[in-house]
Amino acid sequence: MMAIIVVGGMIGAGKTSVAKVISEALGSKVYYENVDGNEILPLFYTASPQEQKAKRYPFLLQLEFLNSRYTDIKKAFHDRNNVLDRSIYEDWYFSKVNNELGNISDTEFRIYEKLLNNMLEELESLPQKAPDLMVYLSGSFEKILERIGSRGRDFEQDPTLYDYYYKLWSGYDDWVNNHYHASQVVHIDIDKYDVIHSPEDRQMVVKIVKDKLQEMAESNTTMKLNDKS
Repeated sequence: MMAIIVVGGMIGAGKTSVAKVISEALGSKVYYENVDGNEILPLFYTASPQEQKAKRYPFLLQLEFLNSRYTDIKKAFHDRNNVLDRSIYEDWYFSKVNNELGNISDTEFRIYEKLLNNMLEELESLPQKAPDLMVYLSGSFEKILERIGSRGRDFEQDPTLYDYYYKLWSGYDDWVNNHYHASQVVHIDIDKYDVIHSPEDRQMVVKIVKDKLQEMAESNTTMKLNDKS
């Protein structure tokens, strides 16, 4: 059951854990989001508003994520058996939210979009240019805050980040449901399934993903048969 899968969702939703579980179940490679090696990420969270404005950390952070994501895509899309922790399409959503909040200027956002579009055009030359499936982790805002707190990254714990997290969370479902068109989507409710602590929930999430992939494979077979007839 070969496929390119991206795991999407809010900060703290559990993408890394779910990506690991899915990759192990499918026998595929997983490409994790560049967090530990990202020198801009802590600065984005801890810099004062004055430092943010002077150093342009939000813009630099999105460029760093875009660059690392594109590097992973070039590797992953040559082999239809990979899982990626977050998608390049979600990076655009984060950039858009930061633009709306005034953290990224309109000029910076236009430059970002031009670079992103150029990268997406370059993907045309790869064996596959988009994922087959997004596994989208959604849940209540309370659960997101709980998850952010429990994973213990100090730079994410500042109470002043509450409004930023809420802004991201409040528009995420709408973006996935109405604006993301790169692949099919399967929703996982993180209030219901806890892949970190529950083996039973891990099995259920794997089953949901496998069932969706099977459904997609059967649909593709039917379409091919109809085309021949």
